[in-house]
Amino acid sequence: MTTGTTSQPPQRPSGFKRLFFELSQPGVKLNPGRELMASVVVFLVALPLCMGIAGASGVPESLGLITGIVGGLVVGFLAGSPLQVSGPAAGLAVLVLEFVGKYGIPMLGVAVLSAGALQFVAGWLKLGRWFRATSPAVIQGMLAGIGVLIFASQFHFMVDDKPRDTGINNLLSIPEAIEKGIFPLDGSSHHLAALIGVITLATLILWNAFRPKILKSLPGALMAVVVAAGAAAILELDIKYVELPASFAESLNFPNLTDFKMLFNHDFFLTVVGIAVIASAETLLCASAVDQMHEGARTQYDRELMSQGVGNLICGVFGALPMTGVIVRSSANVEAGAQTRISAIAHGLWLLILVIALPFVLQTIPRASLGAILVYTGYKLMNPKAALKLWRFSRGEMMIYGVTVALIVATDLLTGVLVGVALAAGKLLLKFSRLNVQTSQTGQVVDVQLQGAATFVALPNLAEALEALPRGTEVHVHAGNLAYIDHACLELLATFQRQHEATGGSFTVEWDDLESRYREHLVLTPAPLPKSDKALSSVTKP
Repeated sequence: MTTGTTSQPPQRPSGFKRLFFELSQPGVKLNPGRELMASVVVFLVALPLCMGIAGASGVPESLGLITGIVGGLVVGFLAGSPLQVSGPAAGLAVLVLEFVGKYGIPMLGVAVLSAGALQFVAGWLKLGRWFRATSPAVIQGMLAGIGVLIFASQFHFMVDDKPRDTGINNLLSIPEAIEKGIFPLDGSSHHLAALIGVITLATLILWNAFRPKILKSLPGALMAVVVAAGAAAILELDIKYVELPASFAESLNFPNLTDFKMLFNHDFFLTVVGIAVIASAETLLCASAVDQMHEGARTQYDRELMSQGVGNLICGVFGALPMTGVIVRSSANVEAGAQTRISAIAHGLWLLILVIALPFVLQTIPRASLGAILVYTGYKLMNPKAALKLWRFSRGEMMIYGVTVALIVATDLLTGVLVGVALAAGKLLLKFSRLNVQTSQTGQVVDVQLQGAATFVALPNLAEALEALPRGTEVHVHAGNLAYIDHACLELLATFQRQHEATGGSFTVEWDDLESRYREHLVLTPAPLPKSDKALSSVTKP
C-alpha cells in the first residue's frame, strides 16, 4: 500500500544561499558583466535623485546619499524583491520636509528608526500583502499630490530661492519665482540659477526624447546634471552648489536616547506611523510593478517589508532620510538587464566609493540643477494620464482622487491620504450595501425582485418598496440574486408578511433558499408566529 504525499513549494533560503537559490531558477543565468553594467546604470540614476530628494526634504545632500548606500548594501542583500532598488523617495519628501520644519533635523533619526521598527514588526506579523490593499484612486491621488508639492517647492529651489512654508503658498508664489528668474533684482543671482535650471530641464527632456541607441543606458538625469555642472563651471556662475562636509562622518546624525521620549507625543508618533505606512505601501506597490517587468523570482512581500524595516532602522541610527523601494531606479535596473540582486547591492557600493573618494566631484553640481530634476520628477508624478483613466473608469474614483490631491496640497500628506482611504472605504461600504428592489404586477400577482445586499443601510428603501405594494395581492419575493441579507431585513420581511396576510393578501418568500445560504448569519429573536409563518419557523428558532 502506498501513501500519497502533498508536494510543498520549496522554501526560499536566507543569507547568501538565497542568491544561489535565485540563480538556480529557470531562465536566470548569471552574467557578471551585465550585472555590473546594470549596477552602474542604477548608480547613475540614483546619484542625482539621492541628493535632489534630500534638498526637497530640507536636509543636507549627504543624508540622502547615506540612505542610497544603505538601500544598496543592506536592503539590496536582504530584499524580498531581488530586482527592486531602494533609496530615498520623492513620495516621502513632503512628509519629511514638514517633519524637519516642526521638530528639526536632529529628531529625524528617532522618527526613521521607529518607523523602521514598525515595518519590521509588520513584516514579521506577515502583514506585507495587506499593504497592497489600497484603492488605486488613493495611491494615484497621493502620488499626484506629492507631485504638485514637489513641483511647486522645487520651482523656487531651481532659482536658488527658499521654498515657502506651505504647499499652497509655494503654488501661489510661482509667478514670483518666474519673475526672479527673468529679471535680476537687488544684485541677486536668481536669474543665473534659473539659467542653469532651464539648461537642466532642456537637456533632460531632449535626452529622454532623442538619446542615441548606443547611449540608451545613460539616464537623462545624469546627463542633465553633467551639462549643467559644465555650463556653471565654464561661465563661473556665482550660484549655490552642493555642500558636503569635509569628512563624511561629520554628516551622521546619531539620535540621543533621551530623544525617544518624543514617541509619547501624539503628533510625533502619528507622523512616525505615517512614514512607516506610506513607505511600506510605496515599497510593496513598487515591488508588485517590478514583478510585472521580469520573469525571475517573485517578490516575498513580508520579507521585503522586514528588509525595508532593517534598512530604515540603520538609516535612523545614522539620522538619514527614510527609504522605500523606488520605481525609477528599479525599472532602470530591469531595463539594464539585471537578473539578480547583485546589481542593486553593487550600486550602493559605487555610491559609497564616490562619497568617500571623490566628494569634490559632487561639490561641482549646482543646486538649481537638482531642483530642476525634481521639478521634472514632480510633473511626472502628477501623471495626468492616470487621472484621465480614473475619470473614464469611475466618477466616484475620480472624486476620491481629487479630494486626496486637494487635501494633500491644502493641508498635509497624512491628512490627505487618511481622508482618501476613508472615502474609498465609504464608497466600498455604500456599493456593497446597495439593494435594488424591482416590482412588476400581472393582475393580482406582484413579483418583487431583490438584488444586491439587503442590510440595515438599505432598510428604508426595502420598507418603502414593500409598503407601496397593493393590499390584498399575491406577492412573490424572489431573493435568489441577493448577495447578503442581515437580521434587520429578515425581520422586516417577516413582519410585513404578517401584516400583508392580515389584509387578505398572500406573501411568498424563498425562505428555504435564504435559510440555506445565510443560516450562519440568522440569529433572530423567537416570536409567536401565525400559521402562515410556518415557512419561516425553522429560520427564527434559536
